[in-house]
Amino acid sequence: MLAVVVFLMKILVVRNDKIGDFVLALPAFKAIKEAFPQATVTALVPSYTKEIAEACEWIDDVLIDPKDNEAKSDFAQTISTLHFDAALCLFSNAYNATLLRKARIPVRVAPATKWVQFLYTHTLRQRRSKSEKAEFQYNLDLAYYFIDVLKGSSRVIEPHRLLEFSQVELEQQKAKLMQIGIQFDRKTCFVHPVTGGSSNTLSQTEWQSLICFLDGLDRFHFVVTAGPGEGEVSKALVDSLIGKVASITLYDKNDGVKDFMRSIAVADLFIAGSTGPLHIAGALDVPTIGFYPKKRSSTPLRWQTLNSAGRWLPFIPNEEQDDLSQLTVKDRFSDIQNWYTQNIGK
Repeated sequence: MLAVVVFLMKILVVRNDKIGDFVLALPAFKAIKEAFPQATVTALVPSYTKEIAEACEWIDDVLIDPKDNEAKSDFAQTISTLHFDAALCLFSNAYNATLLRKARIPVRVAPATKWVQFLYTHTLRQRRSKSEKAEFQYNLDLAYYFIDVLKGSSRVIEPHRLLEFSQVELEQQKAKLMQIGIQFDRKTCFVHPVTGGSSNTLSQTEWQSLICFLDGLDRFHFVVTAGPGEGEVSKALVDSLIGKVASITLYDKNDGVKDFMRSIAVADLFIAGSTGPLHIAGALDVPTIGFYPKKRSSTPLRWQTLNSAGRWLPFIPNEEQDDLSQLTVKDRFSDIQNWYTQNIGK
């Protein structure tokens, strides 16, 4: 009888916050799907991470959260009609806790967070605010606990290369990018100079200095990217580097998140602050250089990418620097050169 239940099991996994947070939840999806390969695993996400979820082979279905408190009761009823057997809430707040309870999902697992923990059937104390381990590992710990609650058998999973595109897709994407002037006879270095959310980023002068240094490190075509509302900053950076580096293109328009993901996948190096695009690059195992703010809640340990060993290089401001806008990149050039030579530049 138990085998029948497992075969028919419907599992909802909730991670309905930012892009980077969702990407770092992908190892948890993999762990759950591998523990229950015959179950249907559905991701509850906002619309802007839908295409990332659809690109993950360990997610069977995607449910879009309208994120509307006034419509929460109706949305809970919609979830209820889907008859989930269990839900794992990787990001717990009052909205998510009450939504899952109203949906009457019989098994509801989440981190133990303040008063809302009493709205779940099972909770795990984690103390994420101490930032003592990687965010993806906190998510994995919850997934293993969830699997144990459901009497499944878990194993340690490899949390790398969780997003991947076929060689045909990559070649098609290269052909598309060549139409805007990106040259693939050189290595491609993508730079995303704008960081949203709680993080700040390098000054424009320091981005210029970094790109000029990298231009002497290898034969790069630089691709400066931009998200919605970020084009002006990225264009100013490109304009400032015309004539100073051999090859550079502004890439400020794409055909959606999946299209942008395919573009990141053809990069040889991706550089950004601690933001969603950096984590997408990490999940694709594109080598990444990340700049992190000096906050306990935002440390490189906590927000490390999903890159495999040797393919991620993090930096934070030193003791005299209050934030990334004061970081001087020339002080890090030797570290970048050594890392690149040993791990990437082949």
